[in-house]
Amino acid sequence: MRTELISIFTDTTPLDGAFHEPDGGATAGAVLLFHGNTMNFYVGAPRFLPPVLTRLGFACLAFNRRGHDILSTRNSRAAEGAAFQLTRDAIADNRTAAQWLAARGFPHPVVIGHSNGGMLGVRHVVDHPQTPALVLLSAGRGGTTSVKDGARDGLLAGDRFDEIFAQASAAVKAGRPRELMFMPGWWYVISAESFLDRLTEVPDTIALAPRIKCPVLCIRGDLESRGRYPAEEFQSRVAGPCQVEIVPNCDHFYNGREDRVASLVSSWLAQTLRLSGAARG
Repeated sequence: MRTELISIFTDTTPLDGAFHEPDGGATAGAVLLFHGNTMNFYVGAPRFLPPVLTRLGFACLAFNRRGHDILSTRNSRAAEGAAFQLTRDAIADNRTAAQWLAARGFPHPVVIGHSNGGMLGVRHVVDHPQTPALVLLSAGRGGTTSVKDGARDGLLAGDRFDEIFAQASAAVKAGRPRELMFMPGWWYVISAESFLDRLTEVPDTIALAPRIKCPVLCIRGDLESRGRYPAEEFQSRVAGPCQVEIVPNCDHFYNGREDRVASLVSSWLAQTLRLSGAARG
């Protein structure tokens, strides 16, 4: 596997990432890897999947959306990161990354998304119906109830939703959309406009499922909430073929179960896309 660190330009900050290619060149096409909330291209699935997928002949692009990590800086003191993320920017970032791959000769990549990256992956595939396959790794439900659902689990605003909603609304109304607010649960700090964006703009994976016609693999760990990560419900609504795999003794981040998840993904792709070397990985 050859790895090239890359930067993809946007209308604001660039998308940094890694482009992985098989030593002999890509023979199976390409894969776009969408990271989860507050994550990045060098942790989780975007890190552990490329060594397996390149053995199947895929080129892999793992990249940071503008909403990566929680807070970060680049070559200045200007803050960036997931605290400021907006859904429209995330959708645009995925589209820009796909265009970068197309310019490299891969116009229709497989899409693999983890968690929030899975929700965004569903949106991306609806917008790119020639996608050959979609892999959802613990994709969330999304939609307009996602923040309140997370609050019930102690995430995001927790039991302070009304207070934080009022604070965010007041800041945006006063012309301070990037004002940061602390939250009691993950991901701990968020801008006013990003909090409000999550209430209305996050893709609804179940509502979008009937518009997905390509083959889909949904994976969830057995330690995760079936309601929050609704693989079976998605399977029942999707228009195309869909396989669900529940990984035993597995959390949301696949800690210690990376090899099992990588094997499921690579085997399913090899069989679904009729690749040679299906037993590898």
